[in-house]
Amino acid sequence: MGHVETPESDISGPVGLAGAPRPRTAGTEDRVVAPGRSWRAPTTAGRDHVERPRAKSPDPRVPRLVLTDLVGLGVPAWLVLRAGEQPGPLTAAASAAVVWAGVRAVRGRYAERLPGEAGGAAHAPFGDWLALTGVLAVLLAVTGRGLDPATAVAALVPGLALAVLARAVGRLRRVTRRRGARRVLVVGEAAGLDRAVRLLNSRDDHPYTAVAVVPVGTAAPDCGTPVPGRLAPEPADDDVSTVLGGAFAHDADLVLVAPGPELEDDRLRRLAWGLHDGGLALCVLSDLSGVAANRVRPVSAAGLTLLYVAPPLRRGPQSVLKTVVDRTGAALGLLVLAPLLLGVALAVRFSSPGPVFHRQTRHGRHNRPFTMWKFRTMVADAEARREHLSPANESEGPMFKMRRDPRVTRIGHTLRRTSLDELPQLLNVLRGDMSLVGPRPPLPEEVSRYDERELRRLAVRPGLTGLWQVSGRSDLSWQETVSLDLWYVDNWSVATDMGLLVRTVRAVTDGRGAY
Repeated sequence: MGHVETPESDISGPVGLAGAPRPRTAGTEDRVVAPGRSWRAPTTAGRDHVERPRAKSPDPRVPRLVLTDLVGLGVPAWLVLRAGEQPGPLTAAASAAVVWAGVRAVRGRYAERLPGEAGGAAHAPFGDWLALTGVLAVLLAVTGRGLDPATAVAALVPGLALAVLARAVGRLRRVTRRRGARRVLVVGEAAGLDRAVRLLNSRDDHPYTAVAVVPVGTAAPDCGTPVPGRLAPEPADDDVSTVLGGAFAHDADLVLVAPGPELEDDRLRRLAWGLHDGGLALCVLSDLSGVAANRVRPVSAAGLTLLYVAPPLRRGPQSVLKTVVDRTGAALGLLVLAPLLLGVALAVRFSSPGPVFHRQTRHGRHNRPFTMWKFRTMVADAEARREHLSPANESEGPMFKMRRDPRVTRIGHTLRRTSLDELPQLLNVLRGDMSLVGPRPPLPEEVSRYDERELRRLAVRPGLTGLWQVSGRSDLSWQETVSLDLWYVDNWSVATDMGLLVRTVRAVTDGRGAY
């Protein structure tokens, strides 16, 4: 039988926050079941058919948000284009405003978000704006309109400024309204509890905090979180009161259930009934990992609740758009950065003996080898010295990493810290060997040691930057690098790429993990 440890008080009914009796909500009284009677699940007659996955419901503020974006970008753009005596300022501004609203819609800025669902980082408007400029650049190239590029970009800046301001105001209102994280009671077997609590409490990019756990069975959890009660291995009459008591004793407003052999099917359903009648929200932990939320949709079939997982993007419009963005971005980057590339080349050439560029064989999409270009940051015979430095390798995986590699030249340290040594890879992107965003391109000897899981990194083109670049670079362990790359392989999108490009600027400026 389960038991609950509660503060000393005379509890006559469900315990509320701060130990006070919790009032029943309207509608709860109608669902109280007489002693000795059992609840019956609502009939599903006539409903044993497959329902289509439901799209995310629109935010009721959508019309105002869309109008703000349209006017906020369109009007200033028209004024700037008109002042710059550009051809067709009204048509160009209106087109830019419509594309801006479309980009924001595609990236989910107008969708209603559940608590804890990622709404994008603080730099999200910058990613949207980069996507806008990319789309408009393609449209201008196709239509051949004679707009001055500098004036056109200046016309788009007010729209970005307004989006950043609106986002800041909205975030401030949400923080003020929420006033803290949601307090979560986790219920499940010990292994599932430990994993859920460890992940929830080790990150701050969500509003959930695990405040207590109720284990199922005799095993003791090892997460260091308070245990106000325990459920027996077999279903018991006091399951609901045990969980409710533990939740109210710790002021939890959400119960997270980690299903297992001792907590599934009818027992979980009865627990859900009791929690909802007690006024608590319920979440069920899924075994899915490494899957973005926008790839998962609930589906009902024959009384079952199924999770439909959409396949990763491998072909289609997004793949074509990614290729266009890659080639266009690489070409523009080489053109704009030509003076910087020349300056770095001269610095490398005259700072140490050896060639300016370092060419290396890497493996790309579908395990195809290609020659990758970088500015040389090491001494000319660095490859020959590597074997003698193998005992000093600081990476536990197939990669070779040394925080203070003696082969790196003086100018090489600066180039690596700022990632300027990787700019020649824009040539690889232009050729189609690489992408602007993707997994890290591996060496042949690394690939030869890959297992089946790690080989999946080669399902897409490697990238000039990626999640590994913005998440710590060389400070990451091998398994962390693989996990980030696999997440990108399965969940990438053009919108994700734009966000990572923006985050790369901040990571390069910070310089952490680059050596």
